[in-house]
Amino acid sequence: MLVPRMVQQEIFAVLLNARRRTFAALFLAALPGFQSAPAAAQASPIPAWLQKHVGTGEGQIAPVVLNRARALYQRKLAEGTVSNPCYLAMDATRPSTAAGGKPGRRFYVICEAGKSFRAVSSGYGNGRKLKRADFSNGRQCAKHFSNAEGSKLTMGGAYVTAETRTSFKGYVRQSGKRTPFHRTFLLFDGESETDNARERAIGGHPAVFVKWQCRLKTPESPHADQEGYVPFGKLVNYTGGRSNGCTTWSQSASKEILARVEGNPTTLYIYPESGDINAVARAAETGRSLVRAGLYWNAACLKAIHAPKFWPKKILQPIIDDWRQSLPKRPPLELPICK
Repeated sequence: MLVPRMVQQEIFAVLLNARRRTFAALFLAALPGFQSAPAAAQASPIPAWLQKHVGTGEGQIAPVVLNRARALYQRKLAEGTVSNPCYLAMDATRPSTAAGGKPGRRFYVICEAGKSFRAVSSGYGNGRKLKRADFSNGRQCAKHFSNAEGSKLTMGGAYVTAETRTSFKGYVRQSGKRTPFHRTFLLFDGESETDNARERAIGGHPAVFVKWQCRLKTPESPHADQEGYVPFGKLVNYTGGRSNGCTTWSQSASKEILARVEGNPTTLYIYPESGDINAVARAAETGRSLVRAGLYWNAACLKAIHAPKFWPKKILQPIIDDWRQSLPKRPPLELPICK
């Protein structure tokens, strides 16, 4: 039976479009750093109100970071792991300081049901400088990343927030009075390359710590030792700076984030992953355009660090363990008595 010419043209068009789609999918899959998610994990289209926050400018979220954060969140929703209406994301390739001198915003709290988007500052891991390996990061841009325990480095990938733990850090002077200071720590559970988050004690907390100076005689305090002393010191704020590998926020942002997730876990996606780091490093070393290669890194920080470096746990862990074993034994720190 002869097929009419018009029908032949329609069939040809359908086959051509299908071939183009197949070619496009194969092309995208071949791009360095491109990761295709299972059909169940594919994120729904970005709503119009959220699209205005997408970009590489200050206070915006890069497309790849948002897409992966949404895909992770929607996958965990489908699995029943989380039910929180908000999810979290971080772009560790961004600089610590914005153009105006304020802390750079690279951590995101996104609540699509309430059409809420907030970008705040966050710290990244400072690393270490050892004789056998220097994997220390500068104050402005992160160059080194790892999932090795003790590396004090950020590890990108998928996390789910877990329980919180609040601990006493010492006494400080606030509003003219000596008061106890407590800091809440939000634990993270990871998967794949981040599955040792618990082992590494990786989580989120306010970017403050108490620098001990002396022992204060306060026998009535529940935190006093057997002799009736408590540590007293100065409260140090390092908002937007470096951490020991954890995700750190300002005290005001911490209150909002902790209130949203305490007892109601949600997802956190941190960019970049090891595959992204290695692909960007290869492109930077050969002078290839990241855009043409389908890759992303903050332009200002890439210029500053030239090329990022990922330290696999299997390579870095033995170096850290050997360094620890070489450390001389020191007597416990004994603070002077406060005057």
